[in-house]
Amino acid sequence: MSETMLGRVAAALAVFGMFQFQWGGVLHEHPAIQYANRPTTDAVATLQQALTRGTRTLARDSKTGYLRSVLSALDVSVESQLLVFSKTGVQSAYTSPHNPRALFFNDSVVVGYVPGAPALEIAADDAQQGVVFYTVDQTSDGAAPVRRTGCTACHVSASTLDVPGIIVRSNTVAEDGTVVAQMGSVDVSHETPHPDRWGGWFVTQDAASAPYAQRAHAGNISFSGKGNTSNQILVEWRDSAPETRGYLASTSDIVSLLVFDHQMHGINLLTRLNWDARVAAYDDKTPAADAGIQARINELADYLLFIGEQPPAVPQVALPEFAAHLEARVPKDSRGRSLGQLDLNRRLMRYPCSYLVYSAAFDGLAPAIREAVYRRMIDILSGADHHARYARLLPEDRRAVLDILHDTKPDFPRPETTAR
Repeated sequence: MSETMLGRVAAALAVFGMFQFQWGGVLHEHPAIQYANRPTTDAVATLQQALTRGTRTLARDSKTGYLRSVLSALDVSVESQLLVFSKTGVQSAYTSPHNPRALFFNDSVVVGYVPGAPALEIAADDAQQGVVFYTVDQTSDGAAPVRRTGCTACHVSASTLDVPGIIVRSNTVAEDGTVVAQMGSVDVSHETPHPDRWGGWFVTQDAASAPYAQRAHAGNISFSGKGNTSNQILVEWRDSAPETRGYLASTSDIVSLLVFDHQMHGINLLTRLNWDARVAAYDDKTPAADAGIQARINELADYLLFIGEQPPAVPQVALPEFAAHLEARVPKDSRGRSLGQLDLNRRLMRYPCSYLVYSAAFDGLAPAIREAVYRRMIDILSGADHHARYARLLPEDRRAVLDILHDTKPDFPRPETTAR
């Protein structure tokens, strides 16, 4: 484990331990949180309201159930599809290298679909309550999303920073998709080296992209009982005509995977900071003055600025609709620049700042906490913090990010110093 990852784990354990000791229970049941009971305003909750009012309906087809209708209702691109062939998730009995689970996502929602499985799985990020889980019954007419609070049994763990979140994990997987637990696993973010990513996932690339070497990542590989590895499962998948078997596409594009890896850990960080601050306020403490919360603020600011990012090993080209959909959901500044524009050569994004600054979860932070995150970002971008870990931020990129944020985030403070 890298020094960065060890530091993150130590900080998370320290902060979590502090709140656990004070509260004496799990964080999502704290009186300031009440995860299972408080109302939500996430995208699926909004869809539920529209279905109840009759202003929206979901259509079911014989091939994919409610999948296409749900994706359309939640504004999720078909080209965001990722494919998980490991036997993980609540419907793992239906999942295998021949029948992988398809994930579709935008900046706030993930939809899971397995052909032949009884339910769609949906995870939606709520501004205050973190990731909220739903299912849609694929077998009945007139179905609607139903909230599933029991998903916290798996989706609250050290992998999610002990808040309801998305688990992004790389596993060693046998030929039938079973996870080989004794071989260990890796929790993935944009800081994870690529050779450690995507075990148990199919990884495909646009034809215009420079190809990855065979073992430049852990995707597309299964392990036999004798310890041998093979990418035969990818060959068989491509030859199986997935579109005729209930899949919308055969792709699990590497660019979508890179974006997914970045986004999901960022969402978990936002939820954790929000909850820690709310617990501190409940205990009549000043959240911004708390050392543990300040550490979280610093961690989030670094993450939003892609400090420690592992860039693509070779230049990549995104699927056009996916790139266009991502960019369309992010505001542009007066010069047409956007934090939703991809780079895929030097790094993931054209400008080294996450589009998550526009998320409901970011805007849902308490004003003092949000201000503290902004101030920390300004310290880094202005050059006020000279630490070597920020040396990769070029002056022109620092200026561009500051300009974009000032132009597109009305509450972003004007920096007191200019980038150096």
